[in-house]
Amino acid sequence: MEGVVNNFALSIFIWDGKRKMAGVSRRKSLNFPSILTALSIHLTIIAGEYFTPFNVTYDHRALIIAGKRRILISAGIHYPRATPEMWPKLIARSKEGGADVIETYTFWNGHEPTRGQYNFEGRYDIVKFAKLVGSHGLYLFLRIGPYACAEWNFGGFPVWLRDIPGIEFRTDNAPFKEEMERYVKKIVDLMIAESLFSWQGGPIILLQIENEYGNFESSFGPKGKLYMKWAAEMAVGLGAGVPWVMCQQTDAPEYIIDTCNAYYCDGFTPNSEKKPKIWTENWDGGFADWGERLPHRPSEDIAFAIARFFQRGGSLQNYYMYFGGTNFGRTAGGPAQITSYDYDAPLDEYGLPRQPKWGHLKDLHAAIKLCEPALVAADSPQYIKLGPKQEAHVYRGASNNYGQDLSLNEGICAAFIANIDEHESATVKFYGQEYTLPPWSVSILPDCRNTAFNTAKVAAQTSIKTVGSDSVSVGNNSLIPQLSTKSKLESISQSWMTLKEPLGVWGDKNFTSKGILEHLNVTKDESDYLWYLTRIYISDDDISFWKQKDVSPTIDIDSMRDFVRIFVNGQLAGSVKGKWIKVVQPVNLVQGYNDILLLSETVGLQNYGAFLEKDGAGFKGQIKLTGCKNGDINLTTSLWTYQVGLKGEFLKVYDVNSTESAGWTELPNVAIPTIFSWYKTKFDAPGRTDPVALDFSSMGKGQAWVNGHHIGRYWTLVAPNNGCERTCDYRGAYGSDKCRTNCGEITQAWYHIPRSWLNTSNNVLVIFEETDRTPFEISISTRSTETICAQVSEKHYPPLHTWSHSEFDGKISLTDKAPEMHLQCDEGHTISSIEFASYGDPNGSCQTFSQGKCHAANSLSVVSQACKGRNSCSIGISNAVVGDPCRHIVKSLAVQAKCSPPPDLSISASS
Repeated sequence: MEGVVNNFALSIFIWDGKRKMAGVSRRKSLNFPSILTALSIHLTIIAGEYFTPFNVTYDHRALIIAGKRRILISAGIHYPRATPEMWPKLIARSKEGGADVIETYTFWNGHEPTRGQYNFEGRYDIVKFAKLVGSHGLYLFLRIGPYACAEWNFGGFPVWLRDIPGIEFRTDNAPFKEEMERYVKKIVDLMIAESLFSWQGGPIILLQIENEYGNFESSFGPKGKLYMKWAAEMAVGLGAGVPWVMCQQTDAPEYIIDTCNAYYCDGFTPNSEKKPKIWTENWDGGFADWGERLPHRPSEDIAFAIARFFQRGGSLQNYYMYFGGTNFGRTAGGPAQITSYDYDAPLDEYGLPRQPKWGHLKDLHAAIKLCEPALVAADSPQYIKLGPKQEAHVYRGASNNYGQDLSLNEGICAAFIANIDEHESATVKFYGQEYTLPPWSVSILPDCRNTAFNTAKVAAQTSIKTVGSDSVSVGNNSLIPQLSTKSKLESISQSWMTLKEPLGVWGDKNFTSKGILEHLNVTKDESDYLWYLTRIYISDDDISFWKQKDVSPTIDIDSMRDFVRIFVNGQLAGSVKGKWIKVVQPVNLVQGYNDILLLSETVGLQNYGAFLEKDGAGFKGQIKLTGCKNGDINLTTSLWTYQVGLKGEFLKVYDVNSTESAGWTELPNVAIPTIFSWYKTKFDAPGRTDPVALDFSSMGKGQAWVNGHHIGRYWTLVAPNNGCERTCDYRGAYGSDKCRTNCGEITQAWYHIPRSWLNTSNNVLVIFEETDRTPFEISISTRSTETICAQVSEKHYPPLHTWSHSEFDGKISLTDKAPEMHLQCDEGHTISSIEFASYGDPNGSCQTFSQGKCHAANSLSVVSQACKGRNSCSIGISNAVVGDPCRHIVKSLAVQAKCSPPPDLSISASS
């Protein structure tokens, strides 16, 4: 941390010196300096002063923090997508991975669920999150918005906002601007009150107003530009005292930094020569929809994109996401985005490093940091063309400055050499030396001579995790599943209770209205579910007509989203999912009165696009019964009875304090499955501290709660069989359809339960299941790294920690040029066995390694001695360490090891 300030704490101590200090006995002799130090630290934490107060400005090259230009790596973590208990480890792992900054949106609908009633507790305790960031010595980039998008329900807008008379979102509209300004001011004032801005000694260095508005500004005509200018002026006028940005806003005012969101931003140029080049969203993966394939962005490609960004003058890069987390409850956006927000991020949904992505990017960050003195010293790089698709950018600066004296000389020098050829390697000459670059790669030379890192050469380990992982890693361009399931997972319980959910109208608060009402106008998004009930009369003539023609009548809905179930006389006729699609459902009707029951279900509200307040949910257009003898019957104008939500929701049967009185009965193992059922059981938490997940692959569609905590929606839709390839070629521009995985599999089978939501025993699991599935096959398991692999050549680059900066002149030097392999298990786990080790010319990749013609016989013993029984180990890659099994060839060491958890003391104690 940068010099904790004790002045404020000292003044408080002296002022309060005559009072009895809580927790200190007067009979004991007091160590005044120790008490002063402890109290200073305590008051510093309360005040939020984690740094010596500093100003943040900028020029064309970079953000200027405390008078110095900085090159910054930012890690995106959304605080509500994890629990407060998870935050410290997530922040620490981000710092360990090389981050300087944590980035997050704020979420208006979470902080103000009811107009004028604010929530800053639990997962929405943004002050606690910000203070944790500061306590780890990291900066905070706060994107207030308040529109977030973020694949978050309604883009972060509270649904009550759409009910304000005359409101139009995100345009020059007085009602919207009034509400938006009130919220943004609330957040800024809260941060000031908690001393969280940099000039107060807090971590916040950067703010964002609006979000990707430039993508839609033209949709609002002239009022769009007026709104954008108003938003900028309003934000700056709040007195936050740090710079503001607008992403994807090419016409941002001169006092707002416009920034880039994309897979690649090296070609981005701000709209003013006075602004630095900032990448607010580097998409390192992606989100997924129910029934779709999963994203995977190769480590080599994202490293290439980042290196190119800093090569071409970038100053701050933010991972979207560094940790994606979980869309707990009903926070997932729409339509139909899954509960997991894993995002193929460097830290997976459970907070564990995704290897090799996390490790490869950690090395990249270290290499970039070695270049920082030269990067900030130069106003712009020297460009050198080295070939048709090869180029270098060289940064030089005085050796005794870090951005203050911007004159160029031979003092410090850093270079990036790129080969942007998508297919072929290239050997180039640079300053008299030859460098061979793989295709689609960048080599980083912190001293303009020695290569510290190449984006296409991955030395980081690959981790194979047990259960709950739907992503992959890349080894030799092959897609390797990171999922290692046990041969048979035990079900969570064979003792279940059940409760039948009534279909249709169940409560006193139903009402009848003529015509089809818009879904959100009725539910206010208090539930996914809205029942529509009407009654129609069918004559004998119609029945005879259908029999004679051998046809069935249909219920036609002009337009529907996200999901509808159609019941006739209490029987399910069919269901349809989609976004504003036409529905044609054949139905069986009887002579006389027939009850038509429609269940409209939202699966996450629209989170992206213009005119969100007009999108709505449910049905649009006409609803008709077609095929009748005398023509169609227009049901749109009929009398409909409306019922919001489920009875079980209303009774809160998922609450551990109210479930016993709800009328639960035992569920026999031989019970005939029925639709719309609640299920409940009790279970013990798995031992140890590894993350926990539930397997819902045996279920259909519904929602789940653990100890009253809503873990989210589940839906076992299966991804298409096509669209995934056996190999993933990192070379060439990445797009959202490239390297997709999980074809033919359930999009999401495993669901995260945070450890802090679990007791040791007697945990209550409640699920609501819409289809005819029973819960007996639901299983629970921990998630951890089971197998780790790595392969490093003796021609690989030295580890980054062998480079060092000189405190005297800022120059860097390399102390040891021997490559190194680093292996590490999860926290608390140890390397229990070495399953393969070969120094020579081993074949294959992780889980398929085999010995080649050249093999050092002592490979296994050398690795075992260095690694067994340890959480992590490092092995030098050289003949001096392992011996030389065959001369005159470039050798590599390949290792596959098993990680094991510590003994489960709870099991030992109980036995």
